[in-house]
Amino acid sequence: MGMDNTGELSKLHQRIKALFSSQLLCVLSTYSGDQPYSNLVAFTETDDLRSMVFVTNRKTSKYANFVTNQNVALLVDSRTNTNLDFSEAIAVTLLGKAEEVTGVDADNLSQAFLLKHPYLENFVRSADSALMRVRVKKLVVAGFNETNVINFDK
Repeated sequence: MGMDNTGELSKLHQRIKALFSSQLLCVLSTYSGDQPYSNLVAFTETDDLRSMVFVTNRKTSKYANFVTNQNVALLVDSRTNTNLDFSEAIAVTLLGKAEEVTGVDADNLSQAFLLKHPYLENFVRSADSALMRVRVKKLVVAGFNETNVINFDK
């Protein structure tokens, strides 16, 4: 279902932000030819939820996949691998396009990333590392009995 009510959208936004702040890793899915390829990556998000940020080595398969197909999916979830997941867990799928970020944007986004992941500073600063931004086009928020979609039209 689409989100029309501003109050409900604000509550959903807060729920998503709470989920993202509680999780350090997400599943990143890229395309390798005609085959999906998934990895765990450390991430952070922008306040408006329109961008997700992660860092990868330029020598990885996922980086090579971005070069040929920028379309990606990210999955962030709250599962605990208990029975409660069937009533309480939520999963947010983000669909968008990945791009390497440079310049002032890279400075700002890497600072935001390092606020959440200070232990990855050497990795972020490495010459082989690329700071990646996913420009989010759609968020799909799914619980066991509900699904909400937020479209970011561009």
